[in-house]
Amino acid sequence: MPSNSTKILLLTTLVGGMLVSISSNSWLGAWMGLEINLMSFIPLMSSVKNMYNTEASLKYFIVQVLASATLLFMVVMKTLTEDLFTFENNPYTPMIICTPLLLKSGAAPLHWWFPGVMEGLSWENCALLMTVQKAAPLMLMSYLIEINAFTLSIILLSTIVGSIGGLNQTSMRKILTYSSINHTGWMLIALTTSENLWLVYFTIYSTLALTVVSAISLSGTSFINQTMMTNKDTTLMKFMMFTSLLSLGGLPPFLGFLPKWIVIQAMITNNMAPLATVVVVTSLITLYYYLKISYSSFMILNTEPKWNLKLHKNKPTKNISAMALSSISLTGMAACTIITNIS
Repeated sequence: MPSNSTKILLLTTLVGGMLVSISSNSWLGAWMGLEINLMSFIPLMSSVKNMYNTEASLKYFIVQVLASATLLFMVVMKTLTEDLFTFENNPYTPMIICTPLLLKSGAAPLHWWFPGVMEGLSWENCALLMTVQKAAPLMLMSYLIEINAFTLSIILLSTIVGSIGGLNQTSMRKILTYSSINHTGWMLIALTTSENLWLVYFTIYSTLALTVVSAISLSGTSFINQTMMTNKDTTLMKFMMFTSLLSLGGLPPFLGFLPKWIVIQAMITNNMAPLATVVVVTSLITLYYYLKISYSSFMILNTEPKWNLKLHKNKPTKNISAMALSSISLTGMAACTIITNIS
């Protein structure tokens, strides 16, 4: 992991690359922004002290380079054969351009690299990979995406794979990975409906993902069985972690239910009731494996290891930030309901 000054520089260029990509008026500029973003994220991922970080950064680099090369090739071929600025002549061109962007964002069936990369990263980098790194590819897809058989198949595969893939996982990182794949399917639905709806969904999802990651990193857990063997002193930490997980799964009355509620209403308005039924069922499956972890830790199992009575003390700023994010997750839905009823 780089030093703090280097980390600040890399995070600045990471966000700068994303902004270059989404604000560019040509596909070549968008590709350059994606490359700046990639070249900033690789040094953040790799670490000399941890072999798994280096392996994950290499996997991520190879996959992203494949996607970037494909995108550049498609854009150049489009420029040579047709026109640089319009995609109206060939109905297959948007699908071809969206495919490398789907690979970059980790949507199913192009998700094969995502769980392996997430498993080797630190929690801070996991949060970046689930949130910031999805923004630019999804924003670029919003220029091209439309409701057709290709888009519907990607949405269905993302929601189904994201829900079923997390059922038999014991690693918290892989559970969050498959949940992120499921949320990607929901965000693609939001993209086909409205760009503003996608921005609302992505903002709330990013907030909740940061909340979950901050709570889990503070508790120091990496696997499900570790969540059940924490001290009584960390009851508040467990409460924050599990309420944030349930909110990310979309359980009312938490904040995570709000964007799904809006997307379901938009789908029913656009006569997409069968698709809404499928994605709601898959979302219930993701909620099931979150409830399975939370319920067993809250209600039934209350083990306390005697050899771990002395806790490692976290920095007060980290505790305060985790509590602030968790309170947003808890009270956000109630506030939104009050605002909706008043208006």
